[in-house]
Amino acid sequence: IRAFAQARGWGDRLKIVSGVSQTEIGRYQNSVDVMVVPSLTRPFWKEQFGHVIIEAMACEAPVLGSDSAEVPRVIGDAGLVTPEGDVEALRTALARVASSPELRRQLGQAGRRRVLENYTHQRLAQKLVGFFQNLL
Repeated sequence: IRAFAQARGWGDRLKIVSGVSQTEIGRYQNSVDVMVVPSLTRPFWKEQFGHVIIEAMACEAPVLGSDSAEVPRVIGDAGLVTPEGDVEALRTALARVASSPELRRQLGQAGRRRVLENYTHQRLAQKLVGFFQNLL
């Protein structure tokens, strides 16, 4: 990845981080231009939720994800979803977002709205209560 970035002249803008503590997530999420989540379904694993997606959306970072398992449902209409394993589709989506500040702004705002409407502690608690009420 480093060699790829260097060969294209943007190696100085690339930062690879191997791990981030819970207390530092917000700082890192607020520093990204776009969050790419190219999950691939495996025989014994599927992306169950993708907390990194809602963390990025909460910080108004546009999200690109694959259509693996729950990723499209979490992103909804607040990001771009490409077929899993389709490198060309992912490249095209990334180029589209990279070339349009307005699209990045729109997706970032839509993502933030989606988090506030669906993924706050209060909203999740309301959904859980509703689920149990339906069971009763």
